[in-house]
Amino acid sequence: MAANKPAIEPSEELNGLRKAAILLLSLDVETSAKVMKLLPRNAVEDVTREIASMEVVEQKAANLIVNEFYNLALAQRFVEQGGMQYASALLQKSLDRDEASKILQQIEHQVNQQPFAFLQKTDSENLLTFIQDEHPQTIALVLAHIPSTKASEILVGLPPAKQIEVVSRIANMEQTNPEVIREVEEGLANRLSGVVSQTLQKVGGVEAVAEMLNLADRSTEKNILEALETEAPDLVEQIRRLMFVFEDIILVNDKGIQSILKEIDNDELALALKTASEELKDKIFRNMSERAVQLIREDMEYMGPVRISDVEAAQQRIVDIARRLEDAGEIIIAGRGGEKEIIV
Repeated sequence: MAANKPAIEPSEELNGLRKAAILLLSLDVETSAKVMKLLPRNAVEDVTREIASMEVVEQKAANLIVNEFYNLALAQRFVEQGGMQYASALLQKSLDRDEASKILQQIEHQVNQQPFAFLQKTDSENLLTFIQDEHPQTIALVLAHIPSTKASEILVGLPPAKQIEVVSRIANMEQTNPEVIREVEEGLANRLSGVVSQTLQKVGGVEAVAEMLNLADRSTEKNILEALETEAPDLVEQIRRLMFVFEDIILVNDKGIQSILKEIDNDELALALKTASEELKDKIFRNMSERAVQLIREDMEYMGPVRISDVEAAQQRIVDIARRLEDAGEIIIAGRGGEKEIIV
């Protein structure tokens, strides 16, 4: 019989993969599963193999890694809110000097590896002033590389005609030649007196547009999509499907959930909920009578195996209902500009 593997001590110098595996083991199963769903397939395979190779992790080592992850996430948020100087000031107050310095070095390394990193330190208003007169392709390249929140703020501030052109270019962007990115980056950086090198990475695409428009106000979103629809209706449909998916129904308030449920029969709802998260199921069931919930649960229990394509089709029909009701102003979806509208 093989000897037990030694416990992982906190003094060990662990690589990023092993730290990720220990972090996932430290979380509850449901949270770990949600994190795994967000990882690329190759990363999932790597971290799964790493988890399988481990047997015992000292609690102190696990605590240190969880704490390191928390501090990194906190520092990243500070950087996004106010840049490295702002993050440094806050971290120095909340951590000891050596730990704060270590975290800041890691964050700075991550930031400086990203294309157009120097622009991420510029507030949105100044960045808009800086790039609004650039060629739409240059603006598209910049917006595809900076955080979606900031990119959305820039997009909203552009003239309507330029918004359409920029969105079209981002949606059709796949991989960009690193030399092109470097030339554009250096040209912009020279004007801000800061040159930053970078490497090629996949950016843009329909997903990037959907994420930006999700964060934009409803008026901007509607104007852009309506203008695009006459030229590229298929593209608009792709964007809309990515902007609001079935799990996003959890963002609808209770009154809106009830409006959606009025237009769905029990059989379709039971089918759609087959792969839904427990959180979404609870949200929907809270807006139904006990008898209706019992019937839905029984339908789901005795339904047996179903094709995933049938489940997805039922979910999409419910999403279409939610989108139609939102467009009609009958429901509000949190995070999609509705909270900015005045309701009297």
